[in-house]
Amino acid sequence: MCETLKGVRVGMAVCGSFCTFKKTFEAAERLRSLGAELIPVMSFNASAISTRFGEAEENVKIFESIAGRKIINSISEAEPIGPKNMTDIMLLPNCTGNTLAKLAMSVTDTPVTMAVKSHLRGARPVVINVATNDALSGSAKNIGALMNLRHYYFVPLKQDDCVKKPTSVVGDFDRIEETLIAAMNGVQIQPIF
Repeated sequence: MCETLKGVRVGMAVCGSFCTFKKTFEAAERLRSLGAELIPVMSFNASAISTRFGEAEENVKIFESIAGRKIINSISEAEPIGPKNMTDIMLLPNCTGNTLAKLAMSVTDTPVTMAVKSHLRGARPVVINVATNDALSGSAKNIGALMNLRHYYFVPLKQDDCVKKPTSVVGDFDRIEETLIAAMNGVQIQPIF
């Protein structure tokens, strides 16, 4: 039974939910402080687009500094994750609606989706922390589809602004660590919402 993240190889696959980068990097720092080894992955967009939430080059440097290694940001670099048994668990700390849809339909066309597909080859757990404005509308079916697949686990979800953005949901970044440990033990923590 897994009770700690010390020595656990966490593939951390960052998507293009730019407004959650600060919380994503804080979660990465917490995981490292708990002794987890991070394998950093970034989607094409996450590693290349500059926004009001930060310059792309700076975001890459921050993530690499926290992880202590270079990011994986190409499909060819992500493909060996499974065959080389590089990860014990995969975390999508800011999973967008776009990535949810691709995973639900087994589409593999970004470094993140390839990392997940390759990791799943070894029947190991994938933890999704949702960050999308349409979680309770267009993306709801994809969340439901993934909840019904083996090896997928979700960080508890909450509406982030039910008045101004009634269908928007963000996972609880403060519960990532406990979700990872539970998933390592084959358990989905509850309640999910």
